Amino acid sequence: MNIERSPRFVSRITRDTLALIMAGGRGSRLKDLTQWRAKPSVPFGGKFRIIDFPISNCINSGIRRIGVLTQYKAHSLLTHIQQAWGHLRGEFGEFVELLPAQQRIAASWYAGTADAIYQNLDIIRSHRPKYVLILAGDHIYKMDYGEMLAFHVENEADITVGCIEVPLEQAKAFGVMGVNEDSRIQTFTEKPDAPTPMPGRKDTSLCSMGIYVFNTEFLFEQLIKDADMPQSSHDFGKDIIPSVIERYRAYAYPFRDPENNEQAYWRDVGTVDAFWDANMELVSVTPELNLYDEDWPIWTYQEQLPPAKFIFNDEDRRGMAVDSMVSGGCIISGAKVEHSLLFSNVCVESYASLSETVVLPNVVIGERCQISKAIIDKGCKVPKGTLIGQDPEQDRERFYVSPGGVVLVTPEMLGQKLHHVR
Repeated sequence: MNIERSPRFVSRITRDTLALIMAGGRGSRLKDLTQWRAKPSVPFGGKFRIIDFPISNCINSGIRRIGVLTQYKAHSLLTHIQQAWGHLRGEFGEFVELLPAQQRIAASWYAGTADAIYQNLDIIRSHRPKYVLILAGDHIYKMDYGEMLAFHVENEADITVGCIEVPLEQAKAFGVMGVNEDSRIQTFTEKPDAPTPMPGRKDTSLCSMGIYVFNTEFLFEQLIKDADMPQSSHDFGKDIIPSVIERYRAYAYPFRDPENNEQAYWRDVGTVDAFWDANMELVSVTPELNLYDEDWPIWTYQEQLPPAKFIFNDEDRRGMAVDSMVSGGCIISGAKVEHSLLFSNVCVESYASLSETVVLPNVVIGERCQISKAIIDKGCKVPKGTLIGQDPEQDRERFYVSPGGVVLVTPEMLGQKLHHVR
């Protein structure tokens, strides 16, 4: 099918699209970072939440009808979305709609990704979209969904799956696809023990990003059929996609950088090590993810805070930060911060030193603390003279230490009952 790819053509498709973001995941591999919040609500990049990336991608792509499906410990996520995304104008058909698990048509919570959509069919039907874009709410990337939608329409597809190239050993954690020369999906296996390599690429597999475009009526048919199958796990990757690739038009859309046609930036920050790595990448000189991109901004809710402040300039007590990102409201008081990322309202007190550390909002680092290769969770008050990242054995007695040696510190680990009620 040969359709002229024009901005008007793409904008017409995006106006007819409803985006649904799956944001109910427990995120257990992030350990204590998700003890009190859903994974999409975890702070990232100094001022954002993970959920801000797929929602910003929708807005920047011209998709202004968005539903966010929530389930696990969603309070902070719901609050953030209300604060950050309440400015869309309902009278213009723009919205970010919250769709919590509410047992609308079954006496159970969401049993899988497909079941989550199925339980909201009546709401989806009321918006009458021509296409439904299903997104994961827990990945970091910038993507123009309009291009994927246009690819879907041009190929007269019933379903299109966004895909990335993944090293063979890592592909075991993904849905792995086999495609022909026209990008039509021939095989799809969810989390295989022995991933199939791409043609001509023995060390690489083509993997699902958890991003799908469906023709709406086709989606309804497949979800209703799947819901009637008691043996199904009601999951897109395990059940829906494998069941349709032989009889219907299923295509793989490669997520590539339009400037150089190489694999585009995409990160699953689902483990403590991956979360730390992705944040640390941002403080490098030229990170692969450009947060300063005026053509594709990442939107979020932002408190009105004073600028970051650096005080004292004595030889042994100098407030300074190098190779670091420091957000608004921070005070570096006679302390040294190196190769670190500080979220808002962080206070680092005199003679303390930080290196290779991610500090979430509203943290106080006491005097003479020495902290390296760590993640300090929101609200921690680190006592004076605390050593973190200096002795792995001592760290393991008090905190969580990841396989990569990153020390995760939460208020509870410090004996601070920040989230508990009497």
